Amino acid sequence: MIAIGVILIILGFILHIGILWTIGMVLLVNGLVLFLPGSLGRAVAGRRHYW
Repeated sequence: MIAIGVILIILGFILHIGILWTIGMVLLVNGLVLFLPGSLGRAVAGRRHYW
């Protein structure tokens, strides 16, 4: 999710498409929010590790 977010942000910036930029930011933030508790050992969505 983090990688897809970064790719969409880059594509949105290069192609000047605002919706790609917005979706990329949402995916990036969501991926980082889910990554943080997963890396601390807490279960995220029923899984011990989220990556």
